[in-house]
Amino acid sequence: MSSTYGKLFKISTFGESHGKAIGVVVDGCPAGVDFDTEFIQQELDRRKPGQSRITTQRQEADGFEVLSGVFEGKTTGTPIALVIFNEDQRSKDYGHIADKFRPSHADFTYSTKYGVRDYRGGGRSSARETAARVAAGALAKLVLNHYGVEIFSYVSQVGAMKLEKSYQELDLSLIESNAVRCPDTEMAGKMFEYIDQVRKNGDSIGGVITGVIKNVPAGWGEPVFDKLHAELGKAMLSINAVKGFEYGSGFDGVNLLGSQHNDEFFTDENGKVKTKTNHSGGIQGGISNGEDIYFKVAFKPVATIMVDQKSVNEAGEEVIVSGKGRHDPCVLPRAVPIVDAMSALVLVDFMLRAKGSKI
Repeated sequence: MSSTYGKLFKISTFGESHGKAIGVVVDGCPAGVDFDTEFIQQELDRRKPGQSRITTQRQEADGFEVLSGVFEGKTTGTPIALVIFNEDQRSKDYGHIADKFRPSHADFTYSTKYGVRDYRGGGRSSARETAARVAAGALAKLVLNHYGVEIFSYVSQVGAMKLEKSYQELDLSLIESNAVRCPDTEMAGKMFEYIDQVRKNGDSIGGVITGVIKNVPAGWGEPVFDKLHAELGKAMLSINAVKGFEYGSGFDGVNLLGSQHNDEFFTDENGKVKTKTNHSGGIQGGISNGEDIYFKVAFKPVATIMVDQKSVNEAGEEVIVSGKGRHDPCVLPRAVPIVDAMSALVLVDFMLRAKGSKI
């Protein structure tokens, strides 16, 4: 099972949803980075369960312990191991699906591939694994701070409720001002009530998270297989429940002529090369061009719902799967810091690779 991501800044996550702990080993982090434990915990708190009535009510503090790689508040350049101990597992809630496959969940595919599966919360297929990614992503953010890179993600759509404003028209400082993590306060209130109603009905709903990355220098990325946008796509599609990724003009770009879509260059008053428009989404030829990088990530409705559904068991017999346990009716609010983290992990890796691209 592949649990490692990155070329130079590598992370390897471990642990299961209902195991003793989850964690991550980070290899390749530069030495001398201020290891801000308060910031890392803050990022974990943004993802942890139990934040409001529209998230799972599992209660996890998600406090972390540092096992290696940090001395006197700074990274040493050696592997950094972080562990988060699970505190509020209720494995008995999953006994009813020990031999049943939940529709649209990973139960069937895991069982087919490995011949064995941890049905308690889904084991490695659970979004609980992403806490380890957020911890590593927070460390990546601390490295990127040295370059002035800013990463924002926010909920821009829930079901059919869609923000029509672009990220340039929004105050991104408002992302953390509400439980939905939508920077439009009025829309956030409507989204919250809708998600809450879906929850009361025992159902789930999906939506879209928009990502925005500012101040990335021109020259980060690779021109062929490891294109910057390709790695961002891979990183986002590795997140639980993600069904789609687009960057820049995305699918809407097909409606434009080349003369309308091309981003014309100019030199600003400081002698810096800029583009008049940014249909490219800050990436050209797989390499950053210095403009804002922006993208959208589509999340499906959470697979586990509190409504009876038809399925089969391991013997191939038809059964009814009854929803039990504690689950998010909408993954989006807690997925925002995960999108942030994966963005940071992609960028810090390309930052390190860019350092070796020329003398």
